[in-house]
Amino acid sequence: MGKKLLIYLRILAALLVMFWLLGVVEVFASFKEAHTITYIIKFVVYKLLHAFATAVIIGVLFLPVYYLLGLGNKKLAEITLIAFGVLLVIGEFSLVKYSTTTLLNLGADILGYSYNDIYKTIASSESFSIVNYLLFLIIPLLFLVLVYLFKKKVPENFFLKTILGLLVLVILLRFFSSEFNEAKYQNKISFLATDILKFKLDKLQTHNYQPEEAEEYPFLKPSEETKDVLGPFFNTTLKKPNIVVIVMEGLGTEFVDGNSYSGFTPYLDNLITQSLYWENFVSNTGRTFGILPSLLGSLPFGDTGFLELKKTPAHLSLFNVLKADGYTTSYYTGTQSSFDKIVNFLEYNNVDFIVDENKYGPSYVKTGGVDGFSWGYPDAEMFKKVISTLKDKKEPRLDVIATLTNHEPFVFPEKEMYEKKVDSILKTSQTFGVPKKEIENKKEIYATLLYSDHSLKNFMESYRRREDFNNTIFVITGDHRLIPVEQKDKLCRFHVPLLIYSPMLKKTQRFKSISSHLDVAPSIYSFLTNNYAFEPLKQTAWLGIGLDTTRNFRNIHKIGLMRYKGGLKDFIYGEYLFSDGDLYKIDSTFETHKINNEKMLKVVKKSFEEFKAINKYVTEQDKIYPEVIYEKKQEKVQFTEEEQKIIRGVTEGKTFDEVFLIARSKAFDGDRVGARLLCDFILNNMPNHADARILKGRTLSWDGNYKEAEKLLLNAVERHPFYDDAYVALLDLYWWSGQETKSITVAKEAYVNEIKNPDISFKLAKAHQRLKQKNKAVKIMDSLLTIYPDKKEYVELEKVLKE
Repeated sequence: MGKKLLIYLRILAALLVMFWLLGVVEVFASFKEAHTITYIIKFVVYKLLHAFATAVIIGVLFLPVYYLLGLGNKKLAEITLIAFGVLLVIGEFSLVKYSTTTLLNLGADILGYSYNDIYKTIASSESFSIVNYLLFLIIPLLFLVLVYLFKKKVPENFFLKTILGLLVLVILLRFFSSEFNEAKYQNKISFLATDILKFKLDKLQTHNYQPEEAEEYPFLKPSEETKDVLGPFFNTTLKKPNIVVIVMEGLGTEFVDGNSYSGFTPYLDNLITQSLYWENFVSNTGRTFGILPSLLGSLPFGDTGFLELKKTPAHLSLFNVLKADGYTTSYYTGTQSSFDKIVNFLEYNNVDFIVDENKYGPSYVKTGGVDGFSWGYPDAEMFKKVISTLKDKKEPRLDVIATLTNHEPFVFPEKEMYEKKVDSILKTSQTFGVPKKEIENKKEIYATLLYSDHSLKNFMESYRRREDFNNTIFVITGDHRLIPVEQKDKLCRFHVPLLIYSPMLKKTQRFKSISSHLDVAPSIYSFLTNNYAFEPLKQTAWLGIGLDTTRNFRNIHKIGLMRYKGGLKDFIYGEYLFSDGDLYKIDSTFETHKINNEKMLKVVKKSFEEFKAINKYVTEQDKIYPEVIYEKKQEKVQFTEEEQKIIRGVTEGKTFDEVFLIARSKAFDGDRVGARLLCDFILNNMPNHADARILKGRTLSWDGNYKEAEKLLLNAVERHPFYDDAYVALLDLYWWSGQETKSITVAKEAYVNEIKNPDISFKLAKAHQRLKQKNKAVKIMDSLLTIYPDKKEYVELEKVLKE
């Protein structure tokens, strides 16, 4: 057993060295001029010790498997351990690449994303080059070389003494160094596993909220409780104002208003001076997934974000409340609204117009990308799309606009020109809160900020020329602070600007008091109901209490912060930040400082536990708001227990696209009911899955249910007006149901949208043939046959027409 154990330890030692080497790579990949030799040495040593601790834990956990396999076949046990080591090394390398790109460790947030969303996020950040592929081969080979060296070349005494020394160091630092366990020093696999475990345990340990009879809905309160703090700043008229909410991707406060990284948003900086501006404002989530529920609904979080809840609780938002009072509601983005399940929130709130990547036509230019990947349409194109649609929409309007360009891979039009502008700014005497070299090393990020800022400027200038400009209120904020720029502390990730700009403002004002996205919807709603002809709700259920318009630094809110889809870990209470079990003091410059104050720590922890318990209760038990009677755009299909069992058996471990392929096979094999069941499952989760909607419509038409099929396929065309298959499916339905006139209308709509699919023209010709409009049919077929002279069905129809 002694020899087997020694081999086991030597293989683990090779794993330890690989972990450490990858940690060293991470250290130098994130190297900055400001880093001192002492800092680098400490970083490298801490990486070694964390790698050792991780190898020890892996060794203890895997030892029973190794021992049992060794009883039967010693060689098999050794090969299994080495193969497991190779997988761990590849995993660590992948996580290090993720960390060096995003400057974050991947943790429990991975549980909150679908496979498609994970792929899209990674594809936007990484270039899949030959070098990357080679590294995924070289890294495991290096591990195998180390295994050989440790087995054959390292003396036993030296080996055992080194292990003992490292063990002593880890124990000492674990208990006597406050910074040793900071995330940046940790082994990536260890962090991932530990964070997931903490998330699971936290779910189990969160105290259950036991409401008293009068507190069944703990957020419910009379609407007049939310004071109108915005009214004193505005000149109001009888006409309800348009509200335009602009969410700027990655816009942290550090990038505006003379702060550390500012100088690359000149238009926005100038707009701040003409606005109501909250300089100590926070986003409630560290990524985009939480912006709409927090900003527009003042809603709680659930376990992994409000949009990830399996059943959407009844709730209010500015979308459904303002729509009920006559507002036309719209949401604009340049990417897919299905990302982060945003479309599910929009459809629950019955938003009138959803303009996403599917709604742009050939006159708009999609952004380039990395290895063929693209997030969608850049900011300038999206703002142009917004302006082009406003003239057709009835006032008053609530328009919500979400930008996306300021995101990896930072690809956008005229990039070189904007990078030259960054160079010009760096050559001036302007000072920054960081060395200019640091900005130059991430030039593409600051060029993106310039581009996004200029796009906003053009949008606002175009809007200024509109008649309704003088009756419009603009709310501008960031969804979270830009991630791939090093964070100075635990709070800056959430630190974003909030400005409210309008020609209706009586005066401008800056506020140092702390507020969050949760406070925006209550304040806007209170402002509108107190100053315009609104029928106010008797009760509201906002999580926030409203914006604080005190000019001095203070905080009257209790603010939950969800860094990512991995649970609530941060909490602002008064002038304190609770984060990962530690307490920080927030000063008037919005800097944080770790403190030791057991009495206050106990108070804050207790308040945070109560906050999490209520969050869990209201989201799991549907106790946010008693009843929401507003019409919903799409009701989810409710499945029976038997249907749920069938769905689980088919879908477990598969992506939605894989489930769609199974549904399609079922449809072609005659199991149309089974196909529709899977389509409903997909559409419940991804309402914008065009192919699932079209397939369900086709199967209904095959069964002769033309009315329901038409409804589905028209909806598919509405959602995807530039997707040819939606039109083809609808034309097939009209052909088989004898509705040739409708065929002509649909085909013309496809032509207007410049869809060039020969099947559409062919089906149009057949419709004209049936309507005895032979000349029109012949003209279409003559054009088709010049391009497709050998297509059999085209030739046959031409022959019939000319007989």
